[in-house]
Amino acid sequence: MNAESLQNRPVRALSAAAVALALFATAACSGEESQEAGEASGEDTLIQVASHTTPMTDVVEAAAEVAEAEGYTIELVQVSDNVQYNRLLADGEVDANFAQHEPYMQAYNEANDAELAVVDPIYNARVGFYSQDYESLDEIPEGSQIALPNDASNEGRALAILADQGLITLPEGIGFEATLADVEENPKNIEWVQVDLLNLTSAYEEDGIAAVFNYPTYIGSLGLTPEDAIAVEENVDERFAISLVANEADLDSEKIQVLEDAMTSDEVRDFLVEEHDATLTPAF
Repeated sequence: MNAESLQNRPVRALSAAAVALALFATAACSGEESQEAGEASGEDTLIQVASHTTPMTDVVEAAAEVAEAEGYTIELVQVSDNVQYNRLLADGEVDANFAQHEPYMQAYNEANDAELAVVDPIYNARVGFYSQDYESLDEIPEGSQIALPNDASNEGRALAILADQGLITLPEGIGFEATLADVEENPKNIEWVQVDLLNLTSAYEEDGIAAVFNYPTYIGSLGLTPEDAIAVEENVDERFAISLVANEADLDSEKIQVLEDAMTSDEVRDFLVEEHDATLTPAF
C-alpha cells in the first residue's frame, strides 16, 4: 500500500460517517414530519358536537359509533343549558350542535347576528301538556294557572295545542307563530305563567299550576311519557324536528358531511325506534 492510499483512508472513513449522519438526520426529520402529519390528521378527523341532555346526547353517541368506522371521532361536548350550545357553535368552538329545532335556531340567529343552519332534521318529539291534578284540559277550573315556555318559538307551539283543544282561540291561519298577545278568546280566564323551557318540569310539581307544556326529554325525569299527557300535539310541523345544526359556512365541509351521514344512518334510526318509540319518531 503506497503513501497516497494511506493518506486517503481517513478521508473515505470520514465521508462514510458524514453520509451516515446525514441519512440519520433525514430519517429523523422525516419521522417528525410523519408524526406531525399524523397529529394533524387526528385533529382533522375530530368532530365536536355540543348537546345538553338525553336523548340528544344518546343520539350523538350512537352516531359516534358509525363515524368511527369511517376514521372519524365524534366527541360529545355536553353543556348545561339552552344557550351554551349555540354560543359555542357560533364562536367556532364546536363543529355542530344537536339540541334544538329550526324556529329556536332562527330566533337565536336573529338575536345574535349568527349564521347557524339546519343540516338535517333528526327526530320529532311528542310534546304536550301535563297535569298533576286533572285528566283533561276540560277539567281545568276557571282562573287556573297554566305554564308555558317563555321563548317565542315554543310558546307558539304550546298555544297552538291549546287552540286545537278548544281551550282558547287564535287568529285563523296564525299557526305556530302565535304569542299570548294573539289570544282572541280565553273563556276560562286562564292565567299564563311563562317559564324557561328547562324549568317547566319543576313547574309541574308546584302547587297552583294546573298544567304545563313540556317535551318528553324533560318530563321523562319524572317518569312521565306522552301517554301521561292530558293533551298532545296532533298537527306536527316538521320545522319543530330536533335537528343537527352547523355554521352555514361549514355545511359543505367534509366533517359535516361525515357527521350528517352518521346522524342519519340506519344505526341511528334503529336506535331511535328501539329506545324511544313512545316519545319520538325519526324525521329522516
